Amino acid sequence: MRMSQLLAPTLRETPGEAEIVSHQLMLRAGLLRKTAAGMYTYLPLGWRVLQKIMNIVREEMDNKGGQELLMPIVQPAELWRETGRWTEYGDEMFRLKDRHGREFCLGPTHEELITALVRAEVRSYRQLPLLLYQIANKYRDEIRPRFGVMRGREFIMKDLYSFDRDEAGLDESYAKMYDAYTRAFQRMGLDVRAVEADPGAIGGNVTHEFMVLAEAGEAAVVHCPQCAYAANTEKAECVPPPPGDEPDKPVPAAERVATPSVRTIDELTRFLGVPADRLLKTLIYEADGEPVAAVVRGDHELNEVKLKRALGATSVAMASAAVIERVTGAPVGFAGPAGLSGVRIVADPWAARVRDGVAGANAADEHLIHVEPGRDWQADVIADIRTAAPGDPCPRCGAPLAAARGIEVGQIFKLGTKYSEVLGATYLDERGESHPVVMGCYGIGISRTMAAIIEQHHDENGIRWPVSVAPYHVVIVPVKYEDERQRQAAEQLYRELSAAGVETVLDDRPERAGVKFKDADLIGFPLRITVGPRALAEGSVELKSRDGSYDERVALPETAGAAKAWLEAAIPRP
Repeated sequence: MRMSQLLAPTLRETPGEAEIVSHQLMLRAGLLRKTAAGMYTYLPLGWRVLQKIMNIVREEMDNKGGQELLMPIVQPAELWRETGRWTEYGDEMFRLKDRHGREFCLGPTHEELITALVRAEVRSYRQLPLLLYQIANKYRDEIRPRFGVMRGREFIMKDLYSFDRDEAGLDESYAKMYDAYTRAFQRMGLDVRAVEADPGAIGGNVTHEFMVLAEAGEAAVVHCPQCAYAANTEKAECVPPPPGDEPDKPVPAAERVATPSVRTIDELTRFLGVPADRLLKTLIYEADGEPVAAVVRGDHELNEVKLKRALGATSVAMASAAVIERVTGAPVGFAGPAGLSGVRIVADPWAARVRDGVAGANAADEHLIHVEPGRDWQADVIADIRTAAPGDPCPRCGAPLAAARGIEVGQIFKLGTKYSEVLGATYLDERGESHPVVMGCYGIGISRTMAAIIEQHHDENGIRWPVSVAPYHVVIVPVKYEDERQRQAAEQLYRELSAAGVETVLDDRPERAGVKFKDADLIGFPLRITVGPRALAEGSVELKSRDGSYDERVALPETAGAAKAWLEAAIPRP
C-alpha cells in the first residue's frame, strides 16, 4: 500500500471527546471516526487490526474444535420471553417492532438463539459435545457510552457456546476455552490475568474474566502476589474475622447521644473520636421492591453484587430518601440496626463482630454508643457483603492482596442447564432417557481488545503495535521521495518485501521527513526502513523497530531478508 493512497487521516491535536489514551490514539492515528454516541466507523487501518485479532481468535477456537456459524442480529422477543430475560435485561436492550407489530431486539448476546438452534437440531448424545461460535456485532444501549470502543453501544464480539452431556463434559469444554483464551491473548502481545468474577445477567455459577491490567481499566481487581488468586472486587472473597475473645469487662448499656447534622462516617469519627472500625454503617436498600437493611463496618464498603447474591434477589437498588425515612423513622444518615423492625437485616461478618460499637439511632440527629451484637441487635442473614480492599488477606494463602485496574477483554461462564431447561434443549442418552444439555458460554470483545492492546502498547509518540496485530508490518520512509536514487531504492524494497509476503507501506508523499516519521510513530508500524541520502551513499538503509529494541544499518540487498527475520522473531508466541 502507498501512503499517498491510504485513507489514514492522522491528527496532530487530541480531540476533546477522547478521555483515555486508546481513544485518543485511535482517533489521531486514523483508525476510526465517530458516527454517533458509542458507535464508530472503522477506517482501513483500524479494520485491518480488527481482522488480525479476529483471525487469531478464530484460529484458537478452531484448534479446540469450534465450528463457526452466524446468527441474526435481530432476535424475536418470544425466545427472550421464554427465558424471562425480555424484562430482566432492562433498558440496555434495543427493542423494535416490525410493520406487523411483532417485537424484536438487537442482540446484546445470543444464548437464546443458539439454545433454540440446538433444541431444534440435536437429538442424541452422539451429537455432543458441540462448540459453536460466531464473530458478530452486538448492541447494548449503554446509559453513558464512553472511552471510545471500550464502552460502546455497538461492538464486535466473538461468542462461543458449548453443549455437553454432563458437568464433566462442561468442565472439559471450559478448560479448553480457558486455554484457548490464554493462548489468543498471548499471541496478541497482551499481559492478561484471569480473575474470578460474578456472572451477572448471563447467569451460571462459575465464571472467569480475562483482564488486561491497565490504568484506564474500569474494573477494580485484587490479586495475590504470593499465589495465583485473582478476582474482580464484585466477586473477591473476604476472609471472615478470626474468633474473638470476650471483653474483659461488660459493655455499658447502649446510650443515645446527640449528633446534630453528623451523617457520614468521616464526620462521625471526628465528632465522637471513635475509629471507623467501631462504627456500624447501615444502608437501606430495596431488594425486588422490598426494603432491607445492609450493615457493614464503618471502614468497609458495601458490595451491591454480593448483597444481591446473599439475598437471592433479582435486583437491588439504594432506597429513596422517602423509603429510608419510612423504614427507620429518621432522615438519611441516621439508620442503625438496633431497634430496627419490619425489615430484614443483612450483616457482614466483620460488622456482626463489632463490640462496643456506634450506630445510627433511627432518629434525627442521634446515634447510639456502646452497641453490642446479640444484645442490642441481631442479623437475619450474615454473609460476605463487603468489597475486598488492598491489604485484605488472600482467601487462598493469607498474604496481603494487591489492587489493580483491569480492562475486561473476555469472559467465560459455566451456564449449566440455566437456558437448556427453560428452552427445552434436550438429548437422549444410550438408554433413550431425556436430559437437558449442559452449557457454557465464552465471549471475547474484539473491538475492546483492540483498545486494550493500545493501552498496554503505546508511548508519548503513538501506538506500538505487536507484530501479530499491526495493520501493516513495515513502513518504508524515503527522506525525499522526489530524489531519484531514494525513490528507486524505496520502490525496490517495496517490491521485494511485498513479494516476500511482508505487509508494507511505502510513504511516497511529498512531505517533509519529520512529518513522515511522526505519522509512522503515531500509527505504530512495528518496523521502519528509512532510505536517506547518507546511508544510501554507503549502499545501506536504516532499520528501526517501533519498540526501540532494534536499530541497525543494513546493506540494501540484505534489507528484505533482515526485515522479515526480525518480524518473525518479534511475533508473540504462547
